[in-house]
Amino acid sequence: MAMLPVVTGKLALGALRLLGRSGNALPGLVVERLFPRYLARTLAALPHGVVVVSGTNGKTTTTKMLAAILSERFRVLTNDTGSNFVRGTIGAAISSSSWAGRLDADVAVFELDEAHAVRFVERYRPERVLLLNVMRDQLDRFGEIDHTARLLRTVAEHATVAVGLNRDDARIAAIADGIEAEPVWYQVADDLRHLFPTDEELYGGASRAARASDGASAELVAWGTEGTTIRIGNEQQTFPLRASGAHNAQNATAAAAMAATFDLSPDVIFAGLRAVEPAFGRGQSFVVDGRDVSLHLVKNPAGFRQSLAAARVEDPSRICIVINDDDADGRDVSWLWDVDFTGLDGGAPVSTAGTRAADMAVRLRYDGVEVGHVDPALAPAIDRAIAATATGERLLVFSTYTAMWGLHRHLVARAKEVRA
Repeated sequence: MAMLPVVTGKLALGALRLLGRSGNALPGLVVERLFPRYLARTLAALPHGVVVVSGTNGKTTTTKMLAAILSERFRVLTNDTGSNFVRGTIGAAISSSSWAGRLDADVAVFELDEAHAVRFVERYRPERVLLLNVMRDQLDRFGEIDHTARLLRTVAEHATVAVGLNRDDARIAAIADGIEAEPVWYQVADDLRHLFPTDEELYGGASRAARASDGASAELVAWGTEGTTIRIGNEQQTFPLRASGAHNAQNATAAAAMAATFDLSPDVIFAGLRAVEPAFGRGQSFVVDGRDVSLHLVKNPAGFRQSLAAARVEDPSRICIVINDDDADGRDVSWLWDVDFTGLDGGAPVSTAGTRAADMAVRLRYDGVEVGHVDPALAPAIDRAIAATATGERLLVFSTYTAMWGLHRHLVARAKEVRA
């Protein structure tokens, strides 16, 4: 019976709130330990099953996009707090259930860390899996990228209906061989390929991406200041995407391809994409003392490079980079040396903060970037950066995961307006 695990989880969640803490991972962990069969039994009752979204970069944003699209027709359960371990999916189910244990949802869309996605599918075989990319990430957690690709293959092998695959990532494309579920392809147009380098291309090697001329369920046709153009089947539309950056346009294409497997029309899918807001810390914007403060998560070389490319389009007045090295960030921050920061300052010193503020400052100086204040403390550092930004101008903040929570709370407390 679901009532007892749900009541247990809700009481744990209530205790967290009394302590002033957010998130639902701890209640999920409690229920996982005490009621190990709760998750599988609960998810088995969903009439349209489960979608698992995984890959190195873009999981949170793509999950939110897919959930927004499916919400046009279904009641959607999703782990939108960013807790992408198995306990996070349990916590999401607990939070969305009534005290009697009833879960009012038709379908679940779960973002899952690559390793925890394997743990998840060992407990419940998802109907659908959406795989994004394989890039060099936290080496102290995942090792080399071929190991990550093997983890994702294992996840795909457990899908029963469909597996969404990125045709422009060779390691993801190769997963199509040997899976039982139907491969569902998404891709970018040939003239946009340079915006989405493979891991080999990032490090100066030849591309391994496998290309085909047709058969993609969704394709990113164009991206730029005039909007994002996506083709779904034989229909395409151009529209403003609220989540900035070419990488988010690719994420939207992935979400569109997977949404199409639910027999949704292109018009419904486009409507969902038009409505979706940026995910937590992925391009959220705050108005503080007349300044626009934009917050972006960074966690590995490929993701940071993509965010920097978007930053150069936004042309910010000031930049602050916040680097922590807690467990969730990865203890090894040597990945910062795989990011090209040349020309980043644009005439204004870049400030750094977080537990690795000094390391970040050293890295910037090696690329000839002028460094301003270096301060491990988050709130004073961000307040100083805001004060140094002219009224009406933009401050761009890049932050690793654990620092993001504190920064977000601080900015929400100070902001007169949260735009997304």
